[in-house]
Amino acid sequence: MRYIRYAFLGLLALCLISVAMANRGMVELRLLPEELGNLFGLTRSVELPLFIVIFAAIVAGLMIGFVWEWLREHRHRADAARKDGEVKALKREMQRLKRGEGKSDKTDEVLALLDQSR
Repeated sequence: MRYIRYAFLGLLALCLISVAMANRGMVELRLLPEELGNLFGLTRSVELPLFIVIFAAIVAGLMIGFVWEWLREHRHRADAARKDGEVKALKREMQRLKRGEGKSDKTDEVLALLDQSR
């Protein structure tokens, strides 16, 4: 299994290097379109190789997806935590009952109710 993982990572690295070598041209990135940038005075731009822009977009998409999924699953994690708390409370109650704590009061009440029904 380890060799399959190394082979996959090697192929992935080879593909990424291939994409990087094929897209070495410089591109200009601007915060806003030129007309809007002139209107607001934000004419900042930066020149980067295209492969950096591609890789940054992939990483940004992955991070947005991870955060989106984490927020979407919040309800399930909260429900699991609540149920885990209930299980722990029930286990504590079961241990307390096995030790015999509080058994006599409840048992006496149940027996008294049964005697009244006869």
